[in-house]
Formats: sequence, structure tokens, C-alpha cells
Amino acid sequence: MSSGGKSGGKAGGDASSKAQSRSAKAGLQFPVGRIHRLLRRGNYAQRVGAGAPVYLAAVLEYLAAEILELAGNAARDNKKSRIIPRHLQLAIRNDEELNRLLGHVVISQGGVLPNIHQELLPSKTK
Repeated sequence: MSSGGKSGGKAGGDASSKAQSRSAKAGLQFPVGRIHRLLRRGNYAQRVGAGAPVYLAAVLEYLAAEILELAGNAARDNKKSRIIPRHLQLAIRNDEELNRLLGHVVISQGGVLPNIHQELLPSKTK
């Protein structure tokens, strides 16, 4: 007779095998379980598949890593070791795809991109 319950296919409960989160199984840092809970409670759909929160967590983690990498480069260019909102603004607005994605987003304390029109610059006369 087989043991009842949800043993996951193993014959016995192995003491050395610890519980592994869905984030760890997917190799992600973002919380898959929390995203699944938020998808269920957010009234986006009646049902949420098992793969949907994993996929969404992976996409969000990729976007965060991309923005943080560009912001880190902007901070290093300004000889700073800490990322501030100004660095996030410079990173997003200088990247064409991120600027299109976050075009209507206002970053508090972000400032504006440095830009001077050509006709306002002093003309070079020889």
C-alpha cells in the first residue's frame, strides 16, 4: 500500500532534503510565491496557472537587473559608489527601449537630461 498524502514521488520523507522555494527551483531572486498570491488576490483572472508567477518573476527580475546595471554604470561615470534617483533617471532616459517602456513615468528627484539646443550655443566664427 502506498503512503497517502503529497510525498512528491519519494518513498519516504528524507530528513536531509529541505523544502525548496519556487524561486530557488527557478533560480530566481524575486519571490514567486508572493507574486502568485498577488496575482490570485488582485482579481486579474479567476484562475492563475502555476507557470504564470514564475514567468512574471523572471521578467521583473530581468528588468530590475537591466535598470540597475545601467544605473550602476551612470553612478560609476559620476564617480559615485551609491545609486541615487538621478542615476536611475539617466540610465532609463539614455536607453531607447527603457525610455519607451517608462516614457510616462516620473522619477522623483531624477532631474532632466542635459540638453542645449544648437542655436543657443556660441557660434564658431573664424
